[in-house]
Amino acid sequence: MAAVRTADMRPRIDEALVRRLVDTQFPQWAGLALKLFSPAGSDHVIYRLGEELSVRLPRHPGAVGQAAKELQWLPRLAPHLPLAVPVPVAVGGPGFGYPWPWGVSRWLDGETASADALGDSSEAAIELAHFLAALQRFAPDDTPAGDITEALTGRPLPDRDRATRAAIAKVDGVFDTTAMTELWNAALSAPGWDRSPVWFHGDLHTGNLLTSDGCLSAVIDFGGLGTGDPACDLMIAFTLMSAHSRAAFREALGVDDATWLRGRGWALATGLNAYTTYAGVDPRVAAQTTRQITQALVG
Repeated sequence: MAAVRTADMRPRIDEALVRRLVDTQFPQWAGLALKLFSPAGSDHVIYRLGEELSVRLPRHPGAVGQAAKELQWLPRLAPHLPLAVPVPVAVGGPGFGYPWPWGVSRWLDGETASADALGDSSEAAIELAHFLAALQRFAPDDTPAGDITEALTGRPLPDRDRATRAAIAKVDGVFDTTAMTELWNAALSAPGWDRSPVWFHGDLHTGNLLTSDGCLSAVIDFGGLGTGDPACDLMIAFTLMSAHSRAAFREALGVDDATWLRGRGWALATGLNAYTTYAGVDPRVAAQTTRQITQALVG
């Protein structure tokens, strides 16, 4: 079945479409079983392809280009990181009405991390701190800093000001809007990142962490990978961790007061965005983002 446009201009993605794209563009994988992975994120539809591969297709224009970015950078990053990351193997092109590039990666086994399982684990918190420290130290030897493309430059927190204030007003009566406004104002007023740009994951929440045998095993979905202020990655402290493990994480990563405050701002802004967009239709997202917002207010 060819992809057709929905009312919001997003393509329809189903197994028949994915089958045709894979079989025509990568005949070496033709006939491998396809199985929809659920729940997937808001940016991609994901299918498992055989036993060893996964196919990720962008749902909307904002996710276009992520497959090519991962193919370029993840092979360089992987040897420097203490947890597994996806191994991209191919980027497919548009076809059969589907308009964008899409990616194929090695399948990573594991369970999605949860606050119930790991929230109180200082060991997991410290392991994530070590992962982020390694990511921030990474600098490809063959790529001068000036050649890092604009697509990798992170958005500053103030870019989210209008949308975040609108979201705060929208959830009046659900959360403490006075406390959220005070936190948001403080985060915007905090001194900015005054050191050289460093690498960040860009979307570090529980859904992008995998566990095996109760331990962290992998970090996935690097579509938001970029350089700049690493405060955006601190949202994992508020989506996954308790106050106790959060303190261990902060100490292990050596986060200063201003960066921590900006990180709380990122957690609030992204939590509110997801809550106002999806909470009404997805109870799982509602619970996760409620935790993220309330923990950001706690600090």
